[in-house]
Amino acid sequence: MMRRIELYDTTLRDGAQSEDVSFTLDDKLRITEALDGLGIHYVEGGWPGSNPRDEEFFRAVRGLQLRQARIAAFGATRRAVVGKTWDLHVRDDLRISLEENLDVIRDSVAFLRRRVDEVIFDAEHFFDGHARNPGYALAAIAAAAEAGATLVCLCDTRGGSLPAQIGPAVDAAQGAVTGTPLGIHCHNDAELAVANSLEALERGCVQVQGTMNGLGERCGNANLVSIIATLQLKRGWACVTPEQLTRLAEVSHLIDELANLEPNKRQAYVGQSAFAHKGGLHVSAVQKNAETYEHIDPAVVGNVQRVLVSDLAGRSNLLAKAAQFGIDLASDQPAVRRLLAELKELESRGYAYEGADASFELLMRKALEGDRRRFFRLIGFRVIDEKRHETEAPIAEATIMLEGPDGETEHTAAQGNGPVHALDSALRKALVKFYPEIESVRLHDYKVRVLGGDEGTGAVVRVLIESGDEHERWSTVGVSHNVIEASWQALVDSMDYKLHRSRPAA
Repeated sequence: MMRRIELYDTTLRDGAQSEDVSFTLDDKLRITEALDGLGIHYVEGGWPGSNPRDEEFFRAVRGLQLRQARIAAFGATRRAVVGKTWDLHVRDDLRISLEENLDVIRDSVAFLRRRVDEVIFDAEHFFDGHARNPGYALAAIAAAAEAGATLVCLCDTRGGSLPAQIGPAVDAAQGAVTGTPLGIHCHNDAELAVANSLEALERGCVQVQGTMNGLGERCGNANLVSIIATLQLKRGWACVTPEQLTRLAEVSHLIDELANLEPNKRQAYVGQSAFAHKGGLHVSAVQKNAETYEHIDPAVVGNVQRVLVSDLAGRSNLLAKAAQFGIDLASDQPAVRRLLAELKELESRGYAYEGADASFELLMRKALEGDRRRFFRLIGFRVIDEKRHETEAPIAEATIMLEGPDGETEHTAAQGNGPVHALDSALRKALVKFYPEIESVRLHDYKVRVLGGDEGTGAVVRVLIESGDEHERWSTVGVSHNVIEASWQALVDSMDYKLHRSRPAA
């Protein structure tokens, strides 16, 4: 029979202890629903009694219509501390006798077991304790099992153990708690949390604890994203359904968004770069057979194959990218040569199209059509950024004059939180009179990078803008010595892309 592994998510507690991460109550409820939809078996909501937000979560979560996930609460022993299994902590932190600590464990587990169906004993610092005093570490988990713990979770709390240490310690733990299932909880201080978790599961643990995207204190916890995909696709063990697995990338990105973190594009399985191909030889190979450079089908985890374009791009990259956008470059060799030449020249000036697919699609259309179809023509713009008093907020205003599709002139102005916001607002205000679909476009992200530091504030800058509507998101790029001009280029590409999509050429 297929082996089944329980997934215990502690993003809302351990993950919330990450530096720069703070979830609101609404965030925590949305994450809980997302984890439930992903197929997570246990969602640890926090530590009730430690702070008002966690207490409110446990009241509010009752109103969710969860289909699978059970809500777990973290807690303490009767001494208001976690369950210690390392004798060093008992002596130097708790400052009680070793035997008294065993009594604390027994009393606390027995008290809870009389009141709730499941009690999971987190054996804090088990692997460090087993390395220093194996007899005592095993006695501590045996005390929890004897008192009625339904599962003993072995914790690598400092995150410094190696897989070669994890395996024998798990074997020893099984002998000490015969009949009580084991779980594994690893931290990532040596970049081994996933590897250590997998080793423990191979040795017989039935539950794995971790966080989405590896969030957590210090260097983080075991990354459940990687663990779920590896167990399901590499070991053939049951964690979630195939349909739930296709939501892995979506849930991963949602949690980064709610944590206000930039998603790690190089994250295994779900990162934007996980199935991205840049080298011409690689692209040529994956176009013939994706298995040549992709260890799984990206679609099974909700990801997609991407072909990158840069000054290193070869013919295979360009043809693959064109096919992705539904553009037939294969039959037009002069267009391919023109595109390669223009791409190399533009990237020598600082343009980068790896993260600006929409600008690159427009570039391809120009190479194929001989010129770029324009929906409007700029006559001129002016941006004013004024601060009148040190206690007042700056005032940004942009004025734009452009020529519409039938030669008519449109002159508009708009204010914004800053010069780019004002320019964006003025541009869409002018265009929406000719193209109502522009109303749905929203600016989602804006990034500026200085290219070369020798010129200081006079250096060339590259602006990347992410825009979107109700159907998709797209990215555009602009480059100039002037950050407003670079922003304008990216904004115009964004609007052009939207109009090309909504008004294809006849």
